[in-house]
Amino acid sequence: MTVIDETGDSSHADDSQASPLGEVLEFMRLLWAVDHQLRSTSKHMESTLGLTGPQRLVVRLVGQYPGITSGRLSQILHVHPSTLTGVLKRLEKRGYLERKSDPRDARKALFFLTQLGRGLNVPASGTVEAAVQRAISRVPRAQLTGAQDVLTALAEELGVGEEKSSHEAASPALSLQAG
Repeated sequence: MTVIDETGDSSHADDSQASPLGEVLEFMRLLWAVDHQLRSTSKHMESTLGLTGPQRLVVRLVGQYPGITSGRLSQILHVHPSTLTGVLKRLEKRGYLERKSDPRDARKALFFLTQLGRGLNVPASGTVEAAVQRAISRVPRAQLTGAQDVLTALAEELGVGEEKSSHEAASPALSLQAG
């Protein structure tokens, strides 16, 4: 793990050395670093592959589940359906996805990859997916499971995929107050 000392210098430390930032701030610092690199890699993917990271993830999921609905995609991705609408429209416009009416319920749309989309539904270097694959291949299964547990718990604490009730949103204990 890389830790930061009081001067702001970073160094590699073994697991027995505690970060001067403490567990919570050190973990948050690492999350921000991952977030920054996800965004940077996504921009690079857009310039090299023509797809952002989230768009590629949608293409891979539609390839995995042909005929998936946008509602099911939004559940898998833990995003509000309205967030996904723009991604799906852009992928359709570029010719990667095809939308068909559900024969059982015409109100629902089913998504399929086009031939062009199927060409992108393969492992590729320079993607977030490739980086994740390399990273998880270096970590023992028990540690990977532990990391997934922590990220799942954090997502739940942050309310990923949940609508906050107006009571919860107004609660001083659950919101940041200006200081």
